[in-house]
Amino acid sequence: MKILLPGRLSFEAALALQEQLVQQVQCGEAEETLILLDHEPVYTIGRTRDRSSLREGLPHAVFETNRGGQATYHGPGQLTGYPILDLNNRGRDLHLYLRFLEEYLIHFSAGFGVTAHRRDGLTGVWVGERKLASLGVGVRKWISMHGFAINILAGSTAAFSSITPCGLTGVEMTSLEIESGVQIYFETALQAAARLFEEMLPQLSATSAA
Repeated sequence: MKILLPGRLSFEAALALQEQLVQQVQCGEAEETLILLDHEPVYTIGRTRDRSSLREGLPHAVFETNRGGQATYHGPGQLTGYPILDLNNRGRDLHLYLRFLEEYLIHFSAGFGVTAHRRDGLTGVWVGERKLASLGVGVRKWISMHGFAINILAGSTAAFSSITPCGLTGVEMTSLEIESGVQIYFETALQAAARLFEEMLPQLSATSAA
């Protein structure tokens, strides 16, 4: 398992990096990789005819991508993770994979003193009724791409007010910094996320084999 920390990238640059790694993993030319970064400000939406989660006069560009789901926002202070994993060796079960990512984010949040949880019927991670992290995954020949985004800094939530996040009317977005009430350094969160993913990844194989 390899961890890549490329710094702040545009969404287009990160997508190109993912696509390159997916192809290399498919061909056995690269090992499984987790990319951890934050993005230049951008709204993204899955390939859907329903674009009602986007509004007029958005302050940032919109990028249509091949993940599932409605509109979301990526930007500075939000930790985005792109696991490039061979799910052929991990059960070929997207439901289990999504639950693993949620469990990982719940444990990650606990490391900063925030008690997060799932909500029935809603993919993602929440604190009370406030949404802390979003998930959207894709696979190519069962090699995963896209992944998760968790708001770290307090300022990372403001741009969500211009859309209907994930198509959920009335949802309030939050961040680890808001919920913990203490200052969090992004680099500290980045390093903690990398360590925890490596620690927890064997659980995905164990769960898939059960």
